Amino acid sequence: MIYFLVSLNTLFRGKPEYFISLPPDTTFAQAPKSINKEEPQLPILQAVLIGMAIAMVGTIPRNILYFANMQFFNAVPWAVPLLAIYMWFFWRHLQGYGPPEHSSEQRRTLMRANPLSGRVWLWSLLAGTLGIIALVVGLRFVNRLIALPEQTLPDIAQVPRFTMLVLLLMSAPVAGIIEEIAFRGYMQKPIEEKYGLLVAILITGTMFAIAHLDFTLVLWPYYILVAAIYGTITYLTKSILPAVLLHTGGNLFSNFDLWLHGRAEWQTGSGASALIWETGTDSAFWTTGFFLVVTIILTVLAYVWLARITSAIRVK
Repeated sequence: MIYFLVSLNTLFRGKPEYFISLPPDTTFAQAPKSINKEEPQLPILQAVLIGMAIAMVGTIPRNILYFANMQFFNAVPWAVPLLAIYMWFFWRHLQGYGPPEHSSEQRRTLMRANPLSGRVWLWSLLAGTLGIIALVVGLRFVNRLIALPEQTLPDIAQVPRFTMLVLLLMSAPVAGIIEEIAFRGYMQKPIEEKYGLLVAILITGTMFAIAHLDFTLVLWPYYILVAAIYGTITYLTKSILPAVLLHTGGNLFSNFDLWLHGRAEWQTGSGASALIWETGTDSAFWTTGFFLVVTIILTVLAYVWLARITSAIRVK
């Protein structure tokens, strides 16, 4: 953690002009629009390095604690309270609290854990949930067209079910918090402001794929779509909070689906999982295709409505 603070401090010092110097009593909301438009941006490489560093600093301690818990005294999920304490400090520091003071405002702005109205929360969660459903249905549809890689759990037979259950429950919000801060906050924000949302999604989605060590090229579009679901909501709402909650829900679904069935969500429950080029089309294939079209349409409509709501709020 000390090394991370020093490294992050150095990265911020490399571009101290990222944030404009304002009079002491002036907030960013009060800053002239002409000044905000001329605000310098972090280079792509710097944003990527900071985002990946944050992902590593959040993920590695979690993995160490989980591995130790499954090896020693595994009758009790003792890693959970320790991880909760670590995550509290992790969140607070990246939100701008604590040293170094000169990067406090930068950290708060890049993390963008901004509060939202109830209406924006509602449509954000609806749009994101529909997007996740469409993604899962799409994966199952594509799995009939091309062979997607299998995903299996490591051998956890020696870990008591209670301990495994608690660890899985804890891993969902932890991963959601770490990855949304890293990819939709610190990495995406500077890139989207300088190059636009599409470029930001392509870069963060690619880096998100690389961060998953089991990544294969055929799943690259999947990670891009994940980045589009969470990244677009963050872009529209100017807050990572809905994406954190949606990411947590998605993790809960995929973690428990994998634990209960032993396979990834796009493979589970597919009695007719053979490629259509080998077996021909069947009712399951066409039903999945129909639901895919419906969920895509509903997702697009929800995102359009969310964009209208957030645009109207900004105008007011």
